[in-house]
Amino acid sequence: MKMARFVLKIVALSLGLAAAVCCAIAYWDRLADFVGCAKEKIMEKKPCCCHSEFDDYADWDD
Repeated sequence: MKMARFVLKIVALSLGLAAAVCCAIAYWDRLADFVGCAKEKIMEKKPCCCHSEFDDYADWDD
């Protein structure tokens, strides 16, 4: 009986994980928009104290 409970717990955990993955795939566009929007808002509030390493090569484009 203990073995059956253990197997059922593993099956339930696997199904729960599969459901979470399916939800993430189904709402991927909304999740990506949310993360992008959150990143933009954080970058707006964060003072830009450091510059990009690519700024050193800005004169090469001329």
